[in-house]
Amino acid sequence: MIGRLNHVAIAVPDIAAATAVYRDVLGGKVSEVVEQPDHGVSTVFVELPNTKIELLEPLGEDSPIANFLKNNGSGGMHHVCYEVEDIDAAITKMKEGGARVLGGGGWKIGAHGKPVVFLHPKDFCGTLVELEQV
Repeated sequence: MIGRLNHVAIAVPDIAAATAVYRDVLGGKVSEVVEQPDHGVSTVFVELPNTKIELLEPLGEDSPIANFLKNNGSGGMHHVCYEVEDIDAAITKMKEGGARVLGGGGWKIGAHGKPVVFLHPKDFCGTLVELEQV
């Protein structure tokens, strides 16, 4: 059911500093910072030949990334995102399989302007999983 890896998201306390590392030290092609108020984050995407890295900085104190950074002060891997063809079918399959769908069980529009849903990390080997419809 899952398709290719779309991106790996890394929570960072300072998106400008993190962007500089990926651009200047690693030589990555980075996007501009984009605020995602519906998700409580600012994002930068680093383009790789086979996937993307998403840098996430909290947008306000109520951001889920702010809570993540309270326990991981210097940042760290936040989630992995897999592509799916049909987000509604994926949600149904996840629920039928006993997986917990976060955010009330439905999808939202994500950073790429496409439907996304997050799945509870305890159901996926300790990893927060995002599914994105392509």
